[in-house]
Amino acid sequence: MPYEVYLKKDEERRVIAGHPWVYANEVARIEGKDKNGTLATVRAFDGRYIGRGYINHASKILIRIFLRGDEEDGKALYKRRIHAANAYRKSLGFESAYRAVFAESDDLPALIVDKYGDYLSVQFLSLGVYLRRSLITDVLVEEFSPKGIYERSDVAVRKKEGLPESKGVLYGEVPEFVEIEENGLRMAVDLRNGQKTGYFLDQKENRFAIRRYARGEVLDCFSNSGGFSLNAALTAEKVTALDISPSALGMVARNAALNGLTNIEAVCGDAFDLLRAYRVQGRHFDLVILDPPAFCKSAAETEDALRGYLDINLLGMKLVREGGFLVSCSCSHYVSRPAFERMLTEAARRAGRRVTLAEMKTQSPDHPVLLSADETAYLKFYVLRVE
Repeated sequence: MPYEVYLKKDEERRVIAGHPWVYANEVARIEGKDKNGTLATVRAFDGRYIGRGYINHASKILIRIFLRGDEEDGKALYKRRIHAANAYRKSLGFESAYRAVFAESDDLPALIVDKYGDYLSVQFLSLGVYLRRSLITDVLVEEFSPKGIYERSDVAVRKKEGLPESKGVLYGEVPEFVEIEENGLRMAVDLRNGQKTGYFLDQKENRFAIRRYARGEVLDCFSNSGGFSLNAALTAEKVTALDISPSALGMVARNAALNGLTNIEAVCGDAFDLLRAYRVQGRHFDLVILDPPAFCKSAAETEDALRGYLDINLLGMKLVREGGFLVSCSCSHYVSRPAFERMLTEAARRAGRRVTLAEMKTQSPDHPVLLSADETAYLKFYVLRVE
């Protein structure tokens, strides 16, 4: 008998409002008996039907709802939803590289599909979608006709689902590097070992936006494979790409060569240490870009993360020439926009600089935000003028 999950009294409000997650501690009782990863029905305390989703007793997120009506789970449903998600991106003009499926925002919780030219990179982040990876792969082949599909489920969040990390070819053949076009630039992407699914697609429009601010000397911290560096190099005299990973800087050099850019210098080292060293040396830049990895992976780490953001932004502001710009980013949804702005204000106070907001953006529209789920609104991008 399939699972019937009844929520505690008044716990249904958030879920009825559209949030897809049902936490284990919100459940009053569970009736029925079935296998982990199967479809479970969620009901309010009084028995009202709310929706259905895959259940996982090993996770704090017990159920991820994706059926609110009488639709049937199966290949036809995945085909409709993946096609709709991809059609939406294409209607916005995305072609070469984009996020084709963004999990909860596309009503396909825990499923990520990124398109890189003729190849797809996929993440199955919950037990339910992982058990259906063969079905989903078949749908992706039919929808995209890719040359290859690579799984990049090698992420720590899988452990919260009781799943091991997993990666490898799911379909066709996948080369070591895939070339895409972004903002008129040629970019080589490492689908097998690059960050996330190979590249940070969510910053596409923000990378283009910095061209109006990139003049003179630019310092790109946490440069990864050079997305910001290359865009800055088109309008600046010199760009210093700083990253702690030699392999990432190898990709910077590779991508610079692809585009004939010779004004990018790669520097390997810890950003915190190097920024302090530049301060001691008296170096200054016309634009400093801070795009660090997420400083916190849970709500409990938020305060420590904000201290880290304060430290790096204080260092960055001190290195900006008068009238120059600081670009500051955060990709952690646990750090709210108001908290991030308070941190920037405090960094400016401590740096003794007058700072004004020139531009504020978020993730690219191929990463749409589900308004009822704060977790889908994660990227913060600020351009600050520093005097």
